[in-house]
Amino acid sequence: MEAITLSSTDDKIPKVGFGTWKIPKEVCKDVVFQAIKAGYRLFDCAPSYANEVEVSRGIKEAIDQGIHTPPQGACEIRNRKSLSDLGLEYLDLYLIHSPIALKHVPFEERYPPSHYYDTVKKLIVLDQVPLHETWAAMEQLVHSGLARNIGISNINASLLMDLLSYAKIKPSVLQMELHPYLTRKKLVNFAKSKDIAITAYSSFGDTSYQSMGVVGKSNGFVPLLENKTILDIAKNHNVTTGQILLRWAVQQNIAVIPKSTNAERMSLNMQVYNFVLNEEEMKSIDDLNKDMRFVDPDFYLGGYPFYAN
Repeated sequence: MEAITLSSTDDKIPKVGFGTWKIPKEVCKDVVFQAIKAGYRLFDCAPSYANEVEVSRGIKEAIDQGIHTPPQGACEIRNRKSLSDLGLEYLDLYLIHSPIALKHVPFEERYPPSHYYDTVKKLIVLDQVPLHETWAAMEQLVHSGLARNIGISNINASLLMDLLSYAKIKPSVLQMELHPYLTRKKLVNFAKSKDIAITAYSSFGDTSYQSMGVVGKSNGFVPLLENKTILDIAKNHNVTTGQILLRWAVQQNIAVIPKSTNAERMSLNMQVYNFVLNEEEMKSIDDLNKDMRFVDPDFYLGGYPFYAN
């Protein structure tokens, strides 16, 4: 499997990983176990996904059955409770899920906390915590041996530039929404120029958000998996449209973390190394860019203009 080398430690992360968002608890253990059997060794997790314990059980099942290579966990984990839930002593990669600080909800009151401080009133409360304080705490995790690499997710260019001005340990990874409708070339190129690896989520576009009410934002846009350009290229290579979308990212040395609960699709999502998109095909996919964002903080932060022009 092809991998990306992280500049801070020379650790390697696979270009194709596995997402765990929205996998129901009742099937998560088996899904993770099947993903490991299919060859996945990078798993994207977060406390807010509310299934880390089940992820750990799937990993343990695979190891107990003789799959001896532990997955290289790329998990956005907030604290030691997640380490306990995942059954790990340290993380290969630990990400700040969002640079926008939310008011802390005590674990004994509710865990995982969700975005809402008050879940009844659907109230979101921001906290006055500057990013440099959070990053210093992240660096301490490296010094304490709790994380080998640290990174950032859902950050804009100006905040990333600011972070780099004071970081003693540079971010190893920047995770972001990235797909042909949101190519983010300038941010990608800037991060790469600083030797920061890129992980893309939502590679298939809005498929994960249709049940969340965000689909209305994509009115007028054909879903990526049904886009004619993607369909034509997939036909040329005798592969699925999903494989084309993943290959487009991987060919740019961008890691991807698709999710599936279907064993056949898990396998197909791994099969992106046996064909290459030519220059014309890559450009035609790039040209689909519409700056269409499906994960926008103003959806879950009550109108916070994080990506405002």
